[in-house]
Amino acid sequence: MDKVNLTESFTLFDEMFSPRIVGEINDMYVKLVKIDTEFIWHSHDWEDEMFFVAKGKLTMHFSDRSVDVGLGEFIIVPHGVEHKPEAAEETHIMLIEPKETINTGGEESELKHDPTWIEK
Repeated sequence: MDKVNLTESFTLFDEMFSPRIVGEINDMYVKLVKIDTEFIWHSHDWEDEMFFVAKGKLTMHFSDRSVDVGLGEFIIVPHGVEHKPEAAEETHIMLIEPKETINTGGEESELKHDPTWIEK
């Protein structure tokens, strides 16, 4: 039952598109990820995802529109919805999603990473 400082936790890793786990609640992980360009188009068959912007600006692309998500804002992507996260500069995102969620959905990509617990 320790608190987590998001600002400090983001300083503990540099890699982009490499999620780090900072907590868990029920069957969900709380993950931190840094992005600085576009990700791939993908979807998740069963998992909804929440993206909270802790630094920077995220653009979430959908097949019919794009949504800008700014500092202190979040967006929830329902399961089954194809999406592509993108950032023009280094952006820090907190994700809340089921533990079994694979960052690329079912797509094979060099950006596919298994999340690891953050090293303090």
